[in-house]
Amino acid sequence: MKHIYLILIGTVFFLSSFSGYTQEVNDNISAASDHIEGLSLYPNPVKHSTSTIFITSKSGALKKVSIYNVLGKQIAQSVSITKELDISALNSGVYILKISEGLVTETRKLVIK
Repeated sequence: MKHIYLILIGTVFFLSSFSGYTQEVNDNISAASDHIEGLSLYPNPVKHSTSTIFITSKSGALKKVSIYNVLGKQIAQSVSITKELDISALNSGVYILKISEGLVTETRKLVIK
């Protein structure tokens, strides 16, 4: 009976040390890729008469862009193959852009005057 308890206790200690190691590895991976490198949004602020903004990054990869109003309601969604994004349908105001590139997502504020 004592052997069973010793085996169970040893297994618990072994598994707990292993889970700490995997958490450390996961933390290192997420810390390395928590932002889109070189992300830029311009012009910002933009005049209402302007119909296009530019979203660039160092990788130049495909970007998924979601546009939200200040109340958090999604207004538009687009997949940007080029660096240009059409904003002609937006009125003057403040918007939040959620930009995803691969597995990484960032948000930016867009002001239209």
